[in-house]
Amino acid sequence: MSRRGTAAKKKEKFDPIYHNRLVNMVINRILKHGKKSLAYKILYGALKKIHQKKETNPLLVLRAAIGKITPRLAVKTRRKSGLTRQIPIEIKSPLGKALAIRWLLAAARKRPGRNMAFKLSSELMDAAKGRGDAIRKREETHRMAEANKAFAHLR
Repeated sequence: MSRRGTAAKKKEKFDPIYHNRLVNMVINRILKHGKKSLAYKILYGALKKIHQKKETNPLLVLRAAIGKITPRLAVKTRRKSGLTRQIPIEIKSPLGKALAIRWLLAAARKRPGRNMAFKLSSELMDAAKGRGDAIRKREETHRMAEANKAFAHLR
C-alpha cells in the first residue's frame, strides 16, 4: 500500500490575449518543435479570420466546434480468454476535450489550403456547423461503440 497521497490535478493556464483556458489548450496542441510563438500566430490568425468572416465572437465558434467534436463514447481494446475485443467506454470531459482538439488539428492539417491559420479557421467553422473531417471522426467512433455495445459487460 502506497503511503504517498495522490498528485494534485494541474490547472490549465490562460492565454495572454483571450484569457481562456481552452485557447491555451489548443495552442499547446498546435505546438511543434517547441515553437510556441508560431502556434500563437496560427491560432490567433485563425480566430481573426473567423471574426472577419462571421462578424461574431470567435471564442463562441471555437467552443461550439469543440463541443460538437467532443465524443461521449469510445472503444478500448481488451483481451479476454484469447480474444481481443473492442469494449465501449464512456469518456470523461477532460479526455473528450483533448481528443476533440487532437481530431480538430489533424483534420485541419489534412485540408488542402494556403496556410495553417486558414485551414484551421475553415475546419473550426465547419465543425461549428456540424460537418467536416473532425465531426466524421467523432461519428465513426460513436458508431464503433454502438456496434460493440454487446461487449459492454466486459469492462
